[in-house]
Amino acid sequence: MIRILLAEDDDSMRQYLARALEKSGYEVVAVDRGTAALPLIENEHFDLLLTDIVMPEMDGIELAQHVAQSSPSTRVMFITGFAAVTLRAGRVAPEAKVLSKPFHLRDLVLEVDRIFDRTSATILS
Repeated sequence: MIRILLAEDDDSMRQYLARALEKSGYEVVAVDRGTAALPLIENEHFDLLLTDIVMPEMDGIELAQHVAQSSPSTRVMFITGFAAVTLRAGRVAPEAKVLSKPFHLRDLVLEVDRIFDRTSATILS
């Protein structure tokens, strides 16, 4: 099963995203900040890091840089509501997908499915 590490500081958004991805057949481990993700990255395998960019303690870009060093095979997808931050993310991790808020859950699942060349297990409405 494809494993996703979700780092999102907003509780309701984190639960919402995790539930949608789990319904679509992904295994999701969710944390509320980048610093909580670091030990998981070092001790477990994840196929995708799905991270908000703007978070307290450690932003998603810095977290993605740690992933690139610790687990180079882990793919990265950023989610953000800040256009200027999106530009910075594209320079730091040009191979990463950036999804701008607001987005529909269906769009998120479709983007994750594309990363892994999958067809959605569930169509979210």
